Amino acid sequence: MVADQYHIPVMLQQCMEGLNIKSNGTYVDVTFGGGGHSKAILNCLDKDGRLFSFDQDEDAKANLFEDDRLTFLPYNFKYLKKMLRLHQVTKVDGVLADLGVSSYQINNKERGFATRFDAGLDMRMDKSVALSAFEVVNNYSEAQLAEIFYYYGELNNSRKLASILCEKRKLNTIATTEQLIQAIEPWIKGNRNRYLAQLFQSIRIEVNQELEVLKDMLAQSIELLANKGRLVVLSYHSLEDRIVKNFIKAGNAKGEPVKDFYGNITKPIKAINKKIIVADANEVKQNSRARSAKLRIAEKIEI
Repeated sequence: MVADQYHIPVMLQQCMEGLNIKSNGTYVDVTFGGGGHSKAILNCLDKDGRLFSFDQDEDAKANLFEDDRLTFLPYNFKYLKKMLRLHQVTKVDGVLADLGVSSYQINNKERGFATRFDAGLDMRMDKSVALSAFEVVNNYSEAQLAEIFYYYGELNNSRKLASILCEKRKLNTIATTEQLIQAIEPWIKGNRNRYLAQLFQSIRIEVNQELEVLKDMLAQSIELLANKGRLVVLSYHSLEDRIVKNFIKAGNAKGEPVKDFYGNITKPIKAINKKIIVADANEVKQNSRARSAKLRIAEKIEI
């Protein structure tokens, strides 16, 4: 596998500037993917610098390269703090997260992430876990499906959609992406491609518990960051971005102010960019995935 085919790093320069890299610092890339961001971080480090890169996808290992400063950790980034402690690391100078599905995962039809391929209902980023899209579509209750479609896909006819799916699966098991699309085709609202993308997104988020894992990782990152350490996050849809925005604003996923014993609002991190950073037209032309990317950067407040 060629790393460039796996995933072209989005907003590479902006991410490196956001990390404000110290040459002898310790950094974490929680989404190794094709290794593009990791390579760029290593290029900024001297011989004493260290980089820990996470990726739960078995296929990402094919993109690994030799570098004594790099430690690859084949785990979900919800284990961020635990895995770093096993390597005697309790503080880091920066954490980078490029969220969402990689280009490789989307283009690999066997993974079942894309609406344009007929494939088995899978959508697991970690192929070793039990829960797959097949289980969600065929075994979740009507109420569970409606909730997933509404909250994770933001589909307005979520209840009707859930009801239809439950009726269809009584007749035949829904085993492939094409069978899923055919089952709900008459009830697609608005732009077909957008609707299907939102449907697939909702199932994928549930399968991989993406939003809960993101909240976990952000909370751990705040604990791990040294004073003036940087948190750099690329998100690709509003659900992710809202969580990141709230964490940076208040230090929690709800964005609710936290007060100390004396009633003073306390914040562990502060925003570096007041406005969302987006890719320019030239990058979007070269890499369509950059179109929906939103970059937020925060810094740990000195204690």
